[in-house]
Amino acid sequence: MFYGLSKLVKKLLPKQLFYRALLIVAAPIIILQITISIVFFDSLWIKTNKGLTRSLMGEIKFFISAYDNEQYNKDSLTELFLDTHEIRVEYFPFSNLPEEDLERWFSPMDRTLRRELKSNFLNYWFNTISMKNFIDLKIKYLNGYLQFIVPKDRVTNSSARIFALWITLPAFLLIIIALIFLKNQTRPIIKLAKASERFGKGEDIGEYRPSGALEIRQAGYEFDKMRKRIMRHLNQRSEMLSGISHDLRTPLTRIKLQLAFIKDKGMSKKLSDDVVEMEKMLDEYLQFSRTRSNEKDETFDISKLLSNIIYRYENNNIIFKNNNNKIIYNGRKNLITRCINNIIDNSLKYGEKIIVDLKKSINNIVIIIDDDGPGIPKNEYENVFKPFYKINKSRGDSKSSVGLGLSIASDIIQSHGGNIKLEKSSLGGLRIKIFLPF
Repeated sequence: MFYGLSKLVKKLLPKQLFYRALLIVAAPIIILQITISIVFFDSLWIKTNKGLTRSLMGEIKFFISAYDNEQYNKDSLTELFLDTHEIRVEYFPFSNLPEEDLERWFSPMDRTLRRELKSNFLNYWFNTISMKNFIDLKIKYLNGYLQFIVPKDRVTNSSARIFALWITLPAFLLIIIALIFLKNQTRPIIKLAKASERFGKGEDIGEYRPSGALEIRQAGYEFDKMRKRIMRHLNQRSEMLSGISHDLRTPLTRIKLQLAFIKDKGMSKKLSDDVVEMEKMLDEYLQFSRTRSNEKDETFDISKLLSNIIYRYENNNIIFKNNNNKIIYNGRKNLITRCINNIIDNSLKYGEKIIVDLKKSINNIVIIIDDDGPGIPKNEYENVFKPFYKINKSRGDSKSSVGLGLSIASDIIQSHGGNIKLEKSSLGGLRIKIFLPF
């Protein structure tokens, strides 16, 4: 039971830190406002109004008693009552009380009047809305009724509105001040989150300067240290692979020259093929080392990009299911091109027919590439994304490949915050699904 209640509360509570902090600040103020208002209206305003109304009923009863005893000059009595109590009285003989019910059940003033009149008089009628500052009160008397025009301030306390105003305005002022301070406190966290997101996608965020409270600043400093360590590691990896590849090209060039002088053409051909294979492997090493380049993001039509990539292959077996929908994406165009090229090249090695499909969901752009090759066993789906991993099974083992094609593709997609999955293709081969968030 308590677990379900806790789960419900978590769903109702805001998810963002700014609104949670605002709730922490505003909730006590609102609760305090409600508590003070209830105490005030119950102990002061309602009780004061009740006392004022009861006093008015006493004055009216006194007037009716004096009016009964006065035999000759009743007009002078009403004038005296007007001068001393500011209540205008008029007698309407041979008249009935109005039948229209104008009482407001939600009004505290009407409720108090009704309660006191009911306990003092049998027949009465009153109206608190027809006149702005007066109450029209009619009480049954003999064969007619007495009309009392009573000022509203005789039965209600005017300080209630002032109290409500002064208790509400400071609360709003405090919440506005809290909003300003909370915005300044959450801004460094949002800045740190955006910098982390951009760095996670492989973008160059420049020099990051932590700000905000001590704890947030400390988190920012640690993030900056981690970022610099990762960048240093990536640069070292790229420089190492570039250096190795460059150093190996010189002896390979010498070997090529020496092979030209070998008289045995068969042996020379075999050795030349091995040298060409080594050069291709070096090119793939260099491509892998440059995967996380410093290329800037740009906005482009990903549908047009796929069309251009497939057009350059000049292969009728590569089909692009394009509905002529323009899908705009912000990313590193050259890296996306390299990723798609690697996947299509890999599919062409083991299959003949390739279908490329582009879809757009609520949060993702989905690129689906199907081939009719032998496919990959399900237990190898995760392994093929590992660098230098090759399968010696159904899809074959090409000597010219070092197992970096899918690794590079996966690295590019993940650097854009996306994901890549493998499935069984409808053509019988492998299906590669690419998810790019936008």
